[in-house]
Amino acid sequence: MNPFDYARAGDAAEAIRLAGGRADAKYLGGGTNLVDLMREGIEHPTHLIDVSRLSHEIAARDDGSVLLGAAAKNTAVAADPVVRERFPMLTRAIVAGASGQIRNMATVAGNMLQRTRCLYFYDDAARCNKRTPGAGCDAMEGFNRFHAILGGSDACVATHPSDMCVALAALDAVVHLQGPQGARSIPFAELHRLPGGRPDVETELGTGELIVAVELPPLAAARHSTYRKVRDRSSYAFALVSIAAALEVGADGKVADVRLALGGVGTKPWRALAAEAVLRGAAATEETFRKAAEVELQPAVGLSDNGFKIELAKRTIVHTLASLCPGVRT
Repeated sequence: MNPFDYARAGDAAEAIRLAGGRADAKYLGGGTNLVDLMREGIEHPTHLIDVSRLSHEIAARDDGSVLLGAAAKNTAVAADPVVRERFPMLTRAIVAGASGQIRNMATVAGNMLQRTRCLYFYDDAARCNKRTPGAGCDAMEGFNRFHAILGGSDACVATHPSDMCVALAALDAVVHLQGPQGARSIPFAELHRLPGGRPDVETELGTGELIVAVELPPLAAARHSTYRKVRDRSSYAFALVSIAAALEVGADGKVADVRLALGGVGTKPWRALAAEAVLRGAAATEETFRKAAEVELQPAVGLSDNGFKIELAKRTIVHTLASLCPGVRT
């Protein structure tokens, strides 16, 4: 491991000052991803700024929204009674995401910024554009069972690994940032970048910018929501396909509102906007759900080992939506 300086910040302003606008400074929350990357020689920060003293608060508001402090632990968010009531898909996504020990350490902001688990990204003998820009991508012709079928490019097909982020994408979360240039907020959907020709640039965060909170806006449909994760084993495994879904059906049997996001299939948490457009105002039937799934997966591109994800994603969308609509049988 390379040597580095360590400092603990008391608040966001001090953390930004300690980082000093240096590109080689990293913020450290729970450390469940960054420390692994340092140990594997993937990350080489010269300065570590401990931000574990940022807000741990989970603040429910009268308008139905909830504000999650950046340093709130995943376990605390999943167990919070207001989150469980207003946003059950988020609780289920977090619980599906890792072991209890990791959830006890991992923070909201750290989960959002975790990096891919692509095997080639972790193997310094392999070509990886995310790790070394311009090196090439061995996943294209290698073992790519776990890789993306949506949002990939010729430079990278690595999937985003987070379960929590799939729920945040579906919930229209808002990310609150502070940095050397001041404070700003961006929609969660705009936080992560598609790889394009620069897969090493993964988010819209500027140098020295820090996530300080995540806001979950009021969303009536979210009270009737769920998260389904399909994986090779039932515990501590990353998703082959996952679905965060919220569905509100009117008295006329038509979809009044829907929120849908996919994990395990995209190079970023994948908001299924095309499927949502098909579903809104349509009859809540298996036929409609299948049509929406077909439209969403139409652009999907399978590789040598992961083409099965296309049909798996379609079927998982249908079954997940049906589970929120008891009158529909699949």
